[in-house]
Amino acid sequence: MSQVTIRDIAEATSLSIGTVSRALKNQAGMTELTRDKVREAARRLGYDLSQLKKGRIRRIAFLLHSQHNTLACSQFFSPVLHGAEAACRREGIALSFIAVGPAEPVMAQIRLHQPDAILCAGFFEPEALAALQQAGKPLVLVDMHRRGFTSVNPDNVRGGYLATQHLLRCGRKRIAMLHGSLAHYSIAQRNRGFRQALFDARVHADPELEVSIPAMGEGDDAVAEAVQSLLDLPKRPDALFCYNDSTALIAMRHCLSQGLKIPHDIAIVGFDGISSAAAAIPPLTTIEVDKEALGRAGIERLLHKTEENNPNETTLPVNLIVRESSYDD
Repeated sequence: MSQVTIRDIAEATSLSIGTVSRALKNQAGMTELTRDKVREAARRLGYDLSQLKKGRIRRIAFLLHSQHNTLACSQFFSPVLHGAEAACRREGIALSFIAVGPAEPVMAQIRLHQPDAILCAGFFEPEALAALQQAGKPLVLVDMHRRGFTSVNPDNVRGGYLATQHLLRCGRKRIAMLHGSLAHYSIAQRNRGFRQALFDARVHADPELEVSIPAMGEGDDAVAEAVQSLLDLPKRPDALFCYNDSTALIAMRHCLSQGLKIPHDIAIVGFDGISSAAAAIPPLTTIEVDKEALGRAGIERLLHKTEENNPNETTLPVNLIVRESSYDD
């Protein structure tokens, strides 16, 4: 049986070869009805999409979910963006930044910016990722993981393990974890490392010592309430591992406001290594993530994706940075 060509699809749809080619490459200049008509015909005829010639990547869209486009998140995602920008600059690639909300049609933004490839940073709903994947453009996730996608992540499990192991080695007996939604890959992985460290040390994982903060956007009060719920326990924790530095800094302020001494009464460790962690009083112990390296690696993965488009995972190392919030000489 002869190989199906773009000309065959054009004849089957009564469209021009140029229109069919643009539709298969998801380029602008046609209605969604036409685009869907071409895709359906290509599937029905058994067209091999790998026949599409993939030119050099000249434009990349850096997508960030609007829930991350906040002052609290900027200390993490701004360096990721800077790393991506630096990598693009070296390669002569234009990078555009797009913040997308859950109710916004992500593909409308993609067609507006017309990127050759897409870098998604942080959490995105499965529906948004599915739509992006169907666009057929090279796509890489950064600080996010989903089966079937190429991704670049810090070693979240190792980081959670190192943070908890450090607190155990400091002699802490009741270690609590403050986390966000476990639907977020990075948070779930950090929680997994936390639990594994307790298990390996043969320390009972008390469910009362794991507290989830309500949905993002509720501000400092939600974190303070979560911390207070731990302090109100009959036997309060003597250490607190927070899923990120921003949460840890709020938790630390609340503990100090309640008259607790840090780290004497309660040791606190964060995650991410944002700039304000080192400037805190006391300085915050953290798991340091090379955020610019995440951005650079994301761009490198986009530029080196194979023609077969096989998904692969890249994990970058993290480091424990010990400061006064957890260890008192």
